[in-house]
Amino acid sequence: MPDTTGTVPDRATGGPRTAPASGAAVRLRGLTKRYGSRAAVDQVSLDIESGEFMTFLGPSGSGKTTTLNMIAGFTGASEGAITVDGTDVAALPPHKRDLGMVFQHYALFPHLTVARNIAFPLEQRKVPKAEIARRVTEALTMVQLADMGGRLPSQLSGGQQQRVALARAVVFNPRVLLMDEPLGALDKKLREQLQGEIARMHRDLGITFVFVTHDQEEALALSDRIAVFNEGRIEQVGTPEELYERPATLFVARFLGESNVFTGHCRTPGVLSGADGDLPVPGRASGAEEVALVVRPERLRLLGPGDPVPAGHHALDGTVTETVYFGAHRRVAVDLPGGHRLQLREPAGQERPAVPGSAARVAWAVERSAVVPVHP
Repeated sequence: MPDTTGTVPDRATGGPRTAPASGAAVRLRGLTKRYGSRAAVDQVSLDIESGEFMTFLGPSGSGKTTTLNMIAGFTGASEGAITVDGTDVAALPPHKRDLGMVFQHYALFPHLTVARNIAFPLEQRKVPKAEIARRVTEALTMVQLADMGGRLPSQLSGGQQQRVALARAVVFNPRVLLMDEPLGALDKKLREQLQGEIARMHRDLGITFVFVTHDQEEALALSDRIAVFNEGRIEQVGTPEELYERPATLFVARFLGESNVFTGHCRTPGVLSGADGDLPVPGRASGAEEVALVVRPERLRLLGPGDPVPAGHHALDGTVTETVYFGAHRRVAVDLPGGHRLQLREPAGQERPAVPGSAARVAWAVERSAVVPVHP
């Protein structure tokens, strides 16, 4: 079971979080959801700190949305405990948990204006009309829709409708905001724009955000920490940098970004022996179990003819088989003699770009690679 406790760092400084947070701490202990004999969520334990931006990341069917729905109260847990600021909420209905919720498909009332949609949770809580008007105005301003309160949802774009959903979810000052793939229905440009707005809202409000996505780049851009789900369990929890640079399992290495993977055994400490020969690994890894050496594509570099292998690097010879242009960079495929294909990224402005069919020497810094078990 991965360690899911510890101090949450501030993303801007790298040190302990010092800014005041109004959000609640959420604790999951042994959380399980069974459907017949199948466990959709299996013994999940996790500490989410007050004011943290925690992302649940994983493929479809990994248990991340089911876990979010158990926190929200939309799905009952088969086993385990859910506490919010120390209070057990497992037996409470959703409307008594004081949690905001944003769905992928907005879930706005089509017959109500934008202002009435935002006001709805306040009306349900019997907030005085003058206070409702004030909070709705503040919420509209926060999501940059101050002049659209009188419109119907059908008169808004998809991005504007999702802003309304965000405003409605935070207008009653919830302790925790839960978001289930809220940007999944938007195009790439609008998605990136709203990512920035969600990050700003988190900084300004100071409440706890729990965000579900299958988009790795989105998780890296937004999160204080990420919990990577796989087959109903959490594989690893950590900051974006920790997960990307130091994956604990092969699944995390492959799911979070692209990876070049060499498999073999470290029977000699610090050396991986496999189909591509003996490769140096960081540290002094050793043992009889099968392990994988993971090298990210951006860590690989093509050496020019006659270039020496830099100190602390290892190099392999192969043949360029493919180049794909992506604007800022090219993706280059290099086939090794044993049939292994490496993927690397080359800056698009190279004077001598890689050409398919040409010989290539590929090098990487040994310390910028990682070793993970193949069968954890």
